[in-house]
Amino acid sequence: MSRTVKDIVDMKKAGKKISVLTSYDYALASLCDKAGVDILLVGDSAGMVVLGYENTIPVTMEQMEIFVGAVSRAKQNALVVGDLPFMSYQASISDAISNSGRLIKTGADTVKLEGGYVMADTISAIVKTGIPVMGHIGFQPQTTALTQGYKVQGKTFETAKQLIEDAKALEAAGAFSIVLEMVSHEVSKIISESIDIPTIGIGSGLHCDGQVLVIHDILGLYEKLKPKFVKQYLSLSNDVVQAVSKFKSDVGSGLFPAEENWFSMEKEEYEKLKKAF
Repeated sequence: MSRTVKDIVDMKKAGKKISVLTSYDYALASLCDKAGVDILLVGDSAGMVVLGYENTIPVTMEQMEIFVGAVSRAKQNALVVGDLPFMSYQASISDAISNSGRLIKTGADTVKLEGGYVMADTISAIVKTGIPVMGHIGFQPQTTALTQGYKVQGKTFETAKQLIEDAKALEAAGAFSIVLEMVSHEVSKIISESIDIPTIGIGSGLHCDGQVLVIHDILGLYEKLKPKFVKQYLSLSNDVVQAVSKFKSDVGSGLFPAEENWFSMEKEEYEKLKKAF
């Protein structure tokens, strides 16, 4: 049986760390699920990693539905969280509810949206329809980069205080967990100890209740960005380039395909064919 929102919340209560990987396609999501990851997050970062955009802003609902559908068909055990893309929920609560429903219909178990206390009413409205919501504060890829660039959040008293208040507002609104992105580890510790729902850190230190990274980053498959907070477990980019180069070489030299790679007729049928042509 696949994990539920309650299972994830109970992990915090039991002191168990939560593993989250962001993935976008059936093949890699299947492997992540097989490895036992707790949550598969279908991030709008797919726009950068898969579609080649400079940032997440151009990503559409239609694109997210494709990614969410692929990952949801791969999962056997993990909880699937679908990202609401930029401007799919900010304009109105009606938009937020409608687009959340679209991701749930496509296969997500829950949705995620960015924003602090200003999104509390939106989160509350979505939750009241029966759709669980994961919050996201700290660095918010959809908007923070527009005004501040890529900066760590919560490094001053005032900004730290705001983040703590944001986290409490999201919990009160009904969010079942909150992603803390690029938040100073001191503030992440205070938030994690101040709320009853799990915190999922990305570049936010050890004290979060769980950690999330992008599967392409930990496998070394995405070379355009290499954030400090990523731990790369493999360097598959080099392996892929070497494998493709070898394939090209084998095709050029005639080493591929070899006899074990092709199909043959029965000898008698082939003799008939040769006589006819």
